[in-house]
Amino acid sequence: MEPGSNVWNCPFDYAEALEFDPTLKRLLTEEPVARIKLPYGEGEAWLVTRYEDVRTVTTDRRFSRHAIVGKDFPRMTPEPIVQDEAINVMDPPANSRLRSLVSKAFAPRQVERMRARTQHVVNELLDRMAEHGPPADLMESLASPLPLTTICEVLDIPDGESVQLRAYARTMMNLTPENRDNAVRAKADMRAYFAELTAERRRNPGDDMISALATARDGDEVLDDKELTVMAMVLLITGQDTTTYEIGNLSYTLLTRPAELAMLRAHPEKLPQALEEMLRFIPFRKGVGIPRVALEDVELSGVKIRAGDIVHVSYLTANRDPAKFDRPDELDLEREGPVNHMTFGWGGHHCLGAPLALVELETALSTLLERFPDLKLAKPAEEVPWNTNAIWRYPLELPVSW
Repeated sequence: MEPGSNVWNCPFDYAEALEFDPTLKRLLTEEPVARIKLPYGEGEAWLVTRYEDVRTVTTDRRFSRHAIVGKDFPRMTPEPIVQDEAINVMDPPANSRLRSLVSKAFAPRQVERMRARTQHVVNELLDRMAEHGPPADLMESLASPLPLTTICEVLDIPDGESVQLRAYARTMMNLTPENRDNAVRAKADMRAYFAELTAERRRNPGDDMISALATARDGDEVLDDKELTVMAMVLLITGQDTTTYEIGNLSYTLLTRPAELAMLRAHPEKLPQALEEMLRFIPFRKGVGIPRVALEDVELSGVKIRAGDIVHVSYLTANRDPAKFDRPDELDLEREGPVNHMTFGWGGHHCLGAPLALVELETALSTLLERFPDLKLAKPAEEVPWNTNAIWRYPLELPVSW
């Protein structure tokens, strides 16, 4: 059979705790450049699963994110989550200009201020958990409030408004068809909120991330009003829920692996490297994200992709590619060398908020292990309930005792 002549039906609805999706594993193994059909959108797409091919698609200018704007492209959600003028659908040089401006708001000085603030928030949350006493739900006590509190402080969201913003974000991420109208409305409401807030920060800048974005300059370049609004939205959405889910996933992974947990308790200095390996290993989302369009004919792993074709990549499979990682399906917290995982994306669309996410994940885990040396699951692992109706994989509750 010719490569690409077989079309794989890919609902990508697999959600068994943090087990790897067997369909993705088959695609990586059997047909690493494959034609796929997704639940929503017109037509078919290519799915690229090998590490090197994913790297090509995410860095080669023959593949364009911007070219998907206005297309009913194959996707996993009823409504496209992405904003048409967001940085994550821009190509160079527009993308490069915006990334340069935004990266100034994530300068080392800003990140260190975030670290101090994050530690303070973690301490407060764990003090409260200790006072409450066991058992406690780690999702409720730490994973959910930490990223939301931190990103709202970083963006200086007024008190009392963060809960509504989180509700908007969650509605936008809901995969169910009956939620479609709600998702459209939530996106519009969040956009209106941030248009007003960013305009105010431009008039009266403070000491927060939105003000830093509003005043960031690269020569004569600044973010325009629309760019500033969308960027603030993207930071709020990507800066809270995904980190919440990963705190849950990381904690579950360690609490169900006694040897790895004991090693980190004995050698806390190994946590930064161990964290990178866990981020590689954990399949924290389902399926695929935002695709690209081939601008000309391109050959990948012997398969010809034609100009105009939609191309999805899988960072999940790239993280499990045996050509890149020795024993890819093993979690090895002492894996030698840098773990060049793709969990934060790659190339021109590598997650801009990764420095903040890493600060939060490392601070949360290191403090949790130090404060609760006897922490363990309060119920059998198979009884932990998991999210099944969104693109993210995470425990809905994580009961712990100590």
